[in-house]
Amino acid sequence: MTIFRWIIGVLAALMALGGIVSFGVYVAAGIDVWMARARNFRRWFSSAVLLWFNVEIWRSVVLIIIHW
Repeated sequence: MTIFRWIIGVLAALMALGGIVSFGVYVAAGIDVWMARARNFRRWFSSAVLLWFNVEIWRSVVLIIIHW
């Protein structure tokens, strides 16, 4: 499970960094394509965090059922 957390953490960090950089380029240059890229990075970041949260919750549910 620790490997999964690290993978999701690294992917989420990379997507957050990509979103921040894309938004920074949009603010500096005013090119609308970079704003769309920043939004896409934000959506993928949210999806990765929700996937992590869902896996953590269902893991605890399965462990409770097994050990009951």
